[in-house]
Amino acid sequence: MAKFGKKYNQAVKLVEANKPYPILEALELAKKTSTTKFDATVEVAFNLNVDPRHADQQIRGAVVLPKGTGKTQKILVLTNTKEADAKAAGADFVGGKDLIEKIQKENWFDFDVIIATPDIMAELGKIGKILGPKGLMPNPKTGTVTPDVKKAVEDVKKGKVEYRVDKNGNIHAIVGKTSFATDALKDNYDVIFDTIRRAKPAAVKGAYIKNIAVSTTMGPGIKVLIEL
Repeated sequence: MAKFGKKYNQAVKLVEANKPYPILEALELAKKTSTTKFDATVEVAFNLNVDPRHADQQIRGAVVLPKGTGKTQKILVLTNTKEADAKAAGADFVGGKDLIEKIQKENWFDFDVIIATPDIMAELGKIGKILGPKGLMPNPKTGTVTPDVKKAVEDVKKGKVEYRVDKNGNIHAIVGKTSFATDALKDNYDVIFDTIRRAKPAAVKGAYIKNIAVSTTMGPGIKVLIEL
């Protein structure tokens, strides 16, 4: 049995086990039960009735949160043709083969997101085994492989989050920070919920969204009432 701290145990007492809470109430409770001294991240987890072994059920994408994420992300743009656009948009690092080699040879990871133009993908693919496990490999489905680097950089700065179903049919996404107003967290949640709902694969029969829970960094999970 894992041992939890006193604060966590007190927080758990505020949550009624297995009770699904309306989303506003769940978010309020998540903020109230946050046990960290820092501004914790609020997350949502969806458990879906999908089989990710099938290509048509590998749900993946990205969405821009209307209220942002509360987190500043360092952006690396890799390109042979759009350096000026990337710099003008405010990317933190811009380069081509030189920066790919820096990642490979120096284990350089002073960034949170990679945006790449299609012309450099053949070169970038050579370090896919390094980037993939870290969740950093750019992908057209999430808008991180694109000729329009200006829009891609702006979207990340506005509060773009990526989501991807795991092998157990779960999707985790950031909703914001505990310092956000509850209404702001709900605005972000509504966009994520609607995006996941609309991504329902045609092959899925019966209930698609099985469970939803919200939680904070190191805080207890709170079941959310599914309102379709």
